[in-house]
Amino acid sequence: MTIKTNNTTLVKAVSALTIAVSLVACNSNNTEKADVTTKADTTKTMDKVKNSKAKKVFATIPEPVETTKLLKEAGAKYNAAYLNPVENASKYSSAQAKAINLGIYGSDLSFISLYDQTQESLLYLKCTNILAAGLGINGVFDEKTTNRIQSNLDKKDSLMDIISKSYWTADNYLVDNGQPGVSSLIVAGGWLEGLYIATRVASATKNDGIVKQIGQQKASLSNLIDLMNEYKAENKGMDEVVKSLEDLKAVFESADASAMKLDDAQFKKLSDKAAEIRSNFIKP
Repeated sequence: MTIKTNNTTLVKAVSALTIAVSLVACNSNNTEKADVTTKADTTKTMDKVKNSKAKKVFATIPEPVETTKLLKEAGAKYNAAYLNPVENASKYSSAQAKAINLGIYGSDLSFISLYDQTQESLLYLKCTNILAAGLGINGVFDEKTTNRIQSNLDKKDSLMDIISKSYWTADNYLVDNGQPGVSSLIVAGGWLEGLYIATRVASATKNDGIVKQIGQQKASLSNLIDLMNEYKAENKGMDEVVKSLEDLKAVFESADASAMKLDDAQFKKLSDKAAEIRSNFIKP
């Protein structure tokens, strides 16, 4: 088994449970960046409200270094069966499906980046670019942002700040271009795929540490639902996504509320529900 934290310039920063949308800076060009930073004060105020909800999501995800250490200790092996097939990328037609699966492919790419799978990394990077182009977003995996994340892997506060600012930039750009809520769908796709992969790894390795980390994602899921609820009125199709996440949250609620422990039955139920939702999300 080979797990690397610094193997390519592709994603370098994240692991199976870190949200790939951390790299969604959406820096199309300098002109568009200037437009994003000169919004009206009222809009900035609303953006800050939404950004604070996004920041809560990012604050409750595991640190990449911690997750990588867990995977190493568990003896987790690379398994391409965990990933959304690359041939699906060109089959998504709606903006919602493209956004969700941009997050999913980004999370897959994050998982691949931990292993010595250069060819797979290139294939999945192409998938993210296909979907980003379909949404009118260029520069999804911004090299400057990637390098900053790589330099702050062991600094949770700095890492969270970089991620949340990247999200804020993405959100503002997408709102300016008539796509409010798309950024939260990318987050949702990335978050769910991270959870799905983690349950597959935990099932294969029988590692208690990974199971415990999965159980701790209940708070992150609650924050994600709050974030998406900000956009429900503007995106009718988002109701179904939020409902799916709320169903998943109900499974989390069955766990020990104080210790966030998952026994075997609860873990299986959670794994099955995550797989069911994920199957619906990746279906072309």
